[in-house]
Amino acid sequence: MSTTANGELDPQNAAVADSASWRRIAGLFAPHKRPTAVVLGLVLVTAILGIVNPLLLEVVFDDGLFPADREGPDVRLLTILTGIMLGVAALSGLLGVWQTVVTNRLGQTVLLDLRNSLYRHLQRLSLSFYASRRTGDMQSRLSSDVAGVQTAVTTTLSSILSNSVTVISAIVAMIFLSWQLTILAVLFVPLFVLATRWVGRRRERLTGEAQAATGEMTVITQETLTTSGITLAKLFGRQQHEIARFEEANQRLAQVATRQQIIGQAFFMIVMTFLGVTPVLIYLAAGIILDSGVATLSAGTIVAFTTLQTRLFFPVARILEVWVELQSSRAMFRRIFRYLDEEPEIVEREDPITVPRADARGIVRFEDVSFTYSGLGTENAALHGVSLEANPGQLVALVGPSGAGKSTLLNLVARLYDPTDGRIRLDGHDLRDLSFASLASMLGFVTQESYLFADSLRANIAYGKPDASDDEIIAAAKAAAIHERIEEFDLGYDTVVGERGFRLSGGERQRIAIARVLLHDPRVLVLDEATSALDTASERRIQAALGELVSGRTTIAVAHRLSTIQAADVIHVIDRGRVIESGDHDSLLAAGGMYRDLYHEQFDDGAVETRCADGIVLANGESVPDIREKRVLVRTGARD
Repeated sequence: MSTTANGELDPQNAAVADSASWRRIAGLFAPHKRPTAVVLGLVLVTAILGIVNPLLLEVVFDDGLFPADREGPDVRLLTILTGIMLGVAALSGLLGVWQTVVTNRLGQTVLLDLRNSLYRHLQRLSLSFYASRRTGDMQSRLSSDVAGVQTAVTTTLSSILSNSVTVISAIVAMIFLSWQLTILAVLFVPLFVLATRWVGRRRERLTGEAQAATGEMTVITQETLTTSGITLAKLFGRQQHEIARFEEANQRLAQVATRQQIIGQAFFMIVMTFLGVTPVLIYLAAGIILDSGVATLSAGTIVAFTTLQTRLFFPVARILEVWVELQSSRAMFRRIFRYLDEEPEIVEREDPITVPRADARGIVRFEDVSFTYSGLGTENAALHGVSLEANPGQLVALVGPSGAGKSTLLNLVARLYDPTDGRIRLDGHDLRDLSFASLASMLGFVTQESYLFADSLRANIAYGKPDASDDEIIAAAKAAAIHERIEEFDLGYDTVVGERGFRLSGGERQRIAIARVLLHDPRVLVLDEATSALDTASERRIQAALGELVSGRTTIAVAHRLSTIQAADVIHVIDRGRVIESGDHDSLLAAGGMYRDLYHEQFDDGAVETRCADGIVLANGESVPDIREKRVLVRTGARD
């Protein structure tokens, strides 16, 4: 669509976009036709009942209070009319309560569907979407934006329908009483509309600014009030800086809110002015009509007409106010729709291949794979024509300098991204042809910083297998060398670990993650720097757990500490997105390439002297764990 010089849509395209927005909002009610029909029926009935009593006022005045054919009021007729009017009022009240209940239930159901759709869609979006978004902004759209449109979907739409029917019925009744006075009354409606459009556009813009400011505050609090964020601020003495950031965002929000209140008050002033002026003009016009003899107007007719006029202008005022609210809500709807319109880059084909767990072998094959992150351009490709293979029982290691593309390779194995060129096969199937469930069942991932939910240890271990028995969970914890530590907690496996597992040490979190993967029992194990950030003691325990984990599986590991992968079946050296060397430890050392350089940088030209059950003893006397040796010990049944 074309835009104006300031980047906004031109009027014609803006009108098309607005029309599409309203159709989309109305479409939210499409799955709920029955309650919507009930609401519409109640709206129609209550609106018609609303004009009955004003019309009866003419009879009350002209025939009940001041009858022309008798002296004094007609009490019998007044009693009947009063009873009818009381009955109409009571029935209208009861129907109004019913309408409110049904309308709110319908609105809350629509909101429920909207939240579910938004969250479900966010779960489907690819990792690249989250790499370019802030968590706080997403939380803001799920909470405050959806809450912000609550009025629109619970009461606003029904209010527009109800008041529209009331206005139409009131105009018909007013014409029946006096078409001359009706023309005068209706002439003021366009002025209402013009004033409302002016206010509505400004409130819509201010609402968008308010939601953006709220989202910014949510981002700041989400980033700075977590355990990690507050710790970082304290360590670097940045508390005042973070306070200033929050106060600045808070100030922007307060300013926008103030402007919203001013605009709202201006709208209220305009409405009240019109409501005060028009009855006075009706009295004047009635006097002129009576004086000129153009028409005959009784006192009852004038009273009924002015009463109906409130039935005209109050609903019109409400429609205009609601329209302003809808204009404001549309700004929030647009923010929600923008997320719903995001297309996932990684999608499951319509008829995916499902591989039963029992038939999975775990053969991984890269075939001339290239990959470029979105927005970087092909000249900045992360991988160039990578071909390699990992078979069941093998430990395949990836080494190289930071930024070489090692973690990108692992992300491609997990299909967090798809290759730009080439393909990756698992048991002969292109990953893009496999169902998500099959891939997830065959793959286990252990990262350098394992994520734990603020839940119990039991729930975190069983995350990949929610139906696991207690015995299975304990067996996985024992294999991951974390069972005894769990037993030391007062609540044992029911201990809640806190946000991101902050109540546990880094090594403990890592072993919980390993237990989680062990319970999941994947055929392909992916290790991304699983021990590089740990101390020697923690690393030793985790290497023992990893030895249990890699046994009999296809294992692809990224490691900076070369001592942990020296006994790998195949070591691929990655540099600038290319495999530049491949082989085992000894052959790569003899080749004198990058692997030899990396090795000597870490060990000061030392060489491996001996291997033992505890790991590898280097020439400089340092003892380090070795996944491969642990795996061999596990296979033979030996224990250190």
